[in-house]
This record gives sequence, C-alpha cells and structure tokens, in this order.
Amino acid sequence: MIKEQIQELAKTIYDDVVCNRRHLHANPELSFHEIQTSAFVARKLEEMGLEYHKMADTGLVALIKGDKPSDKVIALRADMDALPIVEANDVPYKSQNPGVMHACGHDVHTSSLLGTAKILTQLKSEFGGTVKLIFQPAEEKLPGGASLMIKEGVLENPKPDAVIGQHVMPLIDAGKVGFRAGKYMASTDELYVTVKGKGGHGAQPQQNVDPVIITAHILTALQQVVSRFADPKSPSVLSFGKVIANGATNVIPNEVYLEGTFRTMDETWRQEAHKRMKKMAEGIAESMGGSCEFNIMRGYPFLINEEKLTNNARSHAEDYLGKENVLDLDIWMAAEDFAYYSQVANSCFYRLGTRNEELGITSSVHTPTFDVDETALQTSTGLMAYLAIKQLGN
Repeated sequence: MIKEQIQELAKTIYDDVVCNRRHLHANPELSFHEIQTSAFVARKLEEMGLEYHKMADTGLVALIKGDKPSDKVIALRADMDALPIVEANDVPYKSQNPGVMHACGHDVHTSSLLGTAKILTQLKSEFGGTVKLIFQPAEEKLPGGASLMIKEGVLENPKPDAVIGQHVMPLIDAGKVGFRAGKYMASTDELYVTVKGKGGHGAQPQQNVDPVIITAHILTALQQVVSRFADPKSPSVLSFGKVIANGATNVIPNEVYLEGTFRTMDETWRQEAHKRMKKMAEGIAESMGGSCEFNIMRGYPFLINEEKLTNNARSHAEDYLGKENVLDLDIWMAAEDFAYYSQVANSCFYRLGTRNEELGITSSVHTPTFDVDETALQTSTGLMAYLAIKQLGN
C-alpha cells in the first residue's frame, strides 16, 4: 500500500528533515535575500539527482516525473524567507543572523518540501504524472515572491492541474492538520496617510488648522466604510496601528501621519472600499480646512481553496492521518501570497499543526519565541507526498 510506504519513508528520513530544518532556522535570510537558503536547497536537490532552474532570483523549481504514463501535473510550494525579528529562544539551532528569524515557519515549509521530494523520488515507480516543486522567495514582503514567479512562468511548462501548499499553525497540535474549502484568507492592503493642517501654539487654536482633530474625525468616520458600506456577509477589517502627531502639550503640529491595513475577501468590494476611504478622508480634511494624502499600497489578493481539490485533499488527509487528526478551519483574516496561485489555478492551502503544550511550544507566528514541535515534520513530509500521489491518480 502506498500509504504505508510513504509513512515508513517519512519515518526513515525524519532525522534528515529535522537536520535540514535546524540548519535553515539557524541561518535565516530576509525576503529577496535568500541567497544561502537557495544555495542550500539547490545542493539538496542535486543530491537527489533532481535538475532545477532558478526563478525570481532566489526561487527554485524542480520536477519529479513518475514512471507511469500520465500528463497530469501537481505543484507543491514552500516559501523560504524569514522575518526581521530578534530570536528569544534558547535552543541549539537559534538564529545566527542577528535580527533575523524564521518566526513564521518557512524553515519548516522548505525542509518539509525537501523531505517530500526525497520520498517521491524513491516512489517514482508507484505513480504517473509530474510533481513540480516550487521553492519560493519573499512571501513576507510586497509584491510577494509568488506574484514574481507567476510572472516568470512558474505555472507554465508544464502547467499544473493544481497547486498545494501548507503552513504551520501553532494553534493546532502537532500531528494534526486543518482544511477549509472556499474563501480562507483575506486580501491585504497597506494604508499610508498624511493629514496636513497648519500648526502653532496650543493656546491659540483659532490661528491654526489642527490636523490632530481632523485625523480624529477621519479615523472615526472611516470605520463606516466597514460598518455601513460593506456587505455584512463578507468579512472586512480596517485597522490603523500607527498615528504620529509629533507635537507637544502646547504645540499643534503641521501634520499627522497614519499607517493602517485594509483586508477583505471580495475583490470587487476591495476596489470600491479603496475609493470610498480615499474620498471620505480627503473630503473630511478639506471640509475642516486641511488636506489629506491617502496612499494605498495594494497587497495580496484573498486566498480561495478550490472546493473539489480541497475536499479531496481533506479526504486523503483523513485516510493518511485518521479522521480525528483532520480539523475544520475558520476564515483567517491574515494574508498570504499563496493567494496569487489560488487566483489563477486550482489550489489548496492547508494548515500543519505544530503546537505542543507539554513542551511549552505555544507561541504565535511572528513572535520572538515562536518554535515548533519537530514531530510535525514527519506529518508534513509524508502527508504532502501522499496528497501529491493521490491527486495525480484522481
């Protein structure tokens, strides 16, 4: 049985996958600078006898062709970049690159896909079709490595019938995974706003145009974009996390600077919301004697998991791990550049449990204490190999 073969191989290569993960964790690199990471992945692919080519500077693409006749193609994707975070974990594989950390599990994703590749290369006689391995740079930084690789043709020659990706989830116990068909993750846009007035002495407001008061009105009014214009059935989030007035107790500044984020799961509404936010902010500022520069940096689209593919993958995961180890996921308003694949190809993006409360491994991603229960690496490598083979056979 192919399931038992994969499970045995996942056990056999486990120590090697852990070693690879720890090497990557100790040597993190920021988005668009994954030079040594890319070279490491290239060496490992060469050791497996796999040819590869580069895309988007540091990205890598390789093919594994099964021995049985089939034109079907399945793409498996892993991201490789790290975050600008100072690691606080006291572990042997702690980051050796000051101020840079694999705090989002991309070391897990990359080492897992290398492990999956190792399994699949040993089982080529058991399947037909082609598995395309995508080692992608820069998930964490706009415009996103996925968009660049797509522009350079990663989804062509050969064109995959489906794209599958996985991502660590510290809310789920190691050994378990989660799926959600349909809309899963939000689009994300960065908002950069400058409200301008006329500064002066705080005791003489009549001589000034107070940008702080204007900003207060804008911040309050903009929430109506979500509460009164968005369809309640479609999630939207508008949050501002930075507001800098930089005056003093008796000084009204000339301007106020804001940064925020807008997220939703509807591309048509996204476009409309952009126009409404900009028009509302500029109109309020003008009506109060000031002005407003409202700049929107368009980020990733929303992520949608194709229904049939995801339901099939979930069923195969239940077969591989047991029904009790496959969970339903809720909508997640974070963003992920895997969404670019999902907008142009049948895609499935699922969650890999990495939590272990007994070991104290509970920290969220993007924190200095994030880590994983490495037993999850046996799940990640084997399950992805199983999903690939099963999808090629469907």
